[in-house]
Amino acid sequence: MLDYIGLQALAAVVREGSFERAARRLHVTPSAVSQRIKQLEERTGQVLVLRGTPCTGTEAGRRLCLHVEQVALLENELRRTNPTLMPDGHATPPTLKLAVNADSLSTWFMDAMAAFTGGGNELLDIRIDDQDHTAQRLKEGDVLAAVTASAGSIAGCNTWPLGSVRYVAASSPAFVAQHFAHGVTTEAIAHAPMMTYDRKDRLQEQWLQRQGLASRQSPPKHFVPSNDGFVRGCEAGMGWGMHPRWLIQRQLGAGTLMELLPGTGMTMPLYWVHARSAQTSLERLTDCVMAAARQWLVPAEKA
Repeated sequence: MLDYIGLQALAAVVREGSFERAARRLHVTPSAVSQRIKQLEERTGQVLVLRGTPCTGTEAGRRLCLHVEQVALLENELRRTNPTLMPDGHATPPTLKLAVNADSLSTWFMDAMAAFTGGGNELLDIRIDDQDHTAQRLKEGDVLAAVTASAGSIAGCNTWPLGSVRYVAASSPAFVAQHFAHGVTTEAIAHAPMMTYDRKDRLQEQWLQRQGLASRQSPPKHFVPSNDGFVRGCEAGMGWGMHPRWLIQRQLGAGTLMELLPGTGMTMPLYWVHARSAQTSLERLTDCVMAAARQWLVPAEKA
């Protein structure tokens, strides 16, 4: 049988990043938190916390934290729907950890979050990662659910197709005139500065390969880990990059951005993946995610 006092201490340390902050959150001393985790580690026979700055959970520790999170979500729902069974109205709202790519977070997923939080008291802890890497956070036990571009099945998880995002390569007219005066060629693209969100972002390279424009010489890159900064950088002529078409629709219409090669967009399918063990506790969130995706994304059969 699991020791839930120890599990709560473990979850607090991993969430807060230190024994001192976890102790303040739990209203106990740091030594009490340390003792609870030591007893839990002895009981499980595994190291659960990596002491450091910040403290982090091992794989086993993270999975136990997710278990605590699921229990908190279920208890919260029971308290909401059957207050006479769990009358404690002052219980701390549960926090749900999710992994989402930046493009989704800045657009359609915000509608899903607003609908979900508007219908309950749950709190969200969003981890931003590339759409090709969010699934890894789920595999590692870092989050309970994720928006991902990976269609492959993940052990112990349910996968729901959401639809697709249409990306286009675009920059400012001045940038195009300066770097592609004689057309978007392999030689020209190799010397034109390229916008990149972070070092996991491969969208630009994927588009170049599909257009037959990839070369052995890697283009010079700007790294701008901000959706707004990425778009504004392209408008200012810093470089070219891949953008969700509906995210830059206004700029395309105003002429501050233009497609490098019209009609050569790239479709990126997205999926909602969550731990199968959390299906019941995530049912309402899944409904909100699917509803927002229907409003924003291209249906799979039309992609």
